Amino acid sequence: MNIAKNMEAIFIAALLIAGATSFATAAVPANKPAVQDSSATMQVVNVSAKRLTAAEKAAL
Repeated sequence: MNIAKNMEAIFIAALLIAGATSFATAAVPANKPAVQDSSATMQVVNVSAKRLTAAEKAAL
């Protein structure tokens, strides 16, 4: 398949896809409020461990 022969068809297809995408995204309102999902809450982890001293760090 010679790509040079089909460049016009490839270009037209790319234009059609770009045009359809621009119309599809233009239909979405920009100021739509975000929906808060209860599963998207931040998880908090508390670590209760003592820090290593300089001597203990050097030993590692």
